[in-house]
Amino acid sequence: MRLAYYPGCVAQESGKELDLATRWVAKKVGIELVEFPNFSCCGSGFIDEANPTLNVALNARNLAIAEKAGLDVLTVCSTCQGMLALANSRYTEPKIRERVEGALAQIGMTYSGRTHVTHLLQVLTDEIGAEAIRRQVVRPLTGLKVGAFYGCHLLRPADRLRSESAEEPHSFEDLISALGATPVFYRGRVMCCGFPILFVKEPTANRIAARQIEDAKSHGADAMATPCPLCHISLDAYQNKAEHELGHALDMPVFHLPQLVGLALGATAEELGLPRHLVSTDSALRKIGGVAVPA
Repeated sequence: MRLAYYPGCVAQESGKELDLATRWVAKKVGIELVEFPNFSCCGSGFIDEANPTLNVALNARNLAIAEKAGLDVLTVCSTCQGMLALANSRYTEPKIRERVEGALAQIGMTYSGRTHVTHLLQVLTDEIGAEAIRRQVVRPLTGLKVGAFYGCHLLRPADRLRSESAEEPHSFEDLISALGATPVFYRGRVMCCGFPILFVKEPTANRIAARQIEDAKSHGADAMATPCPLCHISLDAYQNKAEHELGHALDMPVFHLPQLVGLALGATAEELGLPRHLVSTDSALRKIGGVAVPA
């Protein structure tokens, strides 16, 4: 399986452990990642707020690059997935398409709208299949209770993304079960992490993150896992500030999706970049067993 790899901004900078884990898992399950250094940022929802047509043009350019190579796009970020998929959807609207085609023409590019965008979670569960992943597990995550945290853009807007139910998704939980862990169902798993307002109303954003972490913990989760690096920033990097807003400690390890998969498929903590997390994952690793806890 060959796919145009769209890592997004965070996985290339502050969240390099996500890129590290993605590459390890992709090689293990037979995904060839084709890289395009000229891919640009998806706009992360911010450009869309100011100028929706510009946001479509920005992402149509990325999609056109993959289309020219005859490849579909693989994302590892819920927000990138949402922006690219939304651009594909809006590109079918005649007025927007006319303006975007004009913008692309100025840089000598065209886009027919044929590039499919898929997230790593969807590839693992829909293309490869949870059962096929289960057969590759060498280190079952038995004893670990994991609360999936989907993020907003992987599920919404459901009518445009045509994904699974935005209220009762199950793909991530199916994958968690295939890895040998126990999925934890809680309301916050489909709610916002607070990141969209983190740099505008930080206390409010941290209270939102605290609420979701507390929800997962109250339902028995030993750890959380997310397919979105922006959610990971809110839940991991800012967890100490979320604790401040909440008034007590949370101590919740938060994994990136491919890190959880990689652990079950035999990767070491170092190969997956786990020491880079601000909230230690040691407590979760000890529950799994068979994996060395970083010194």
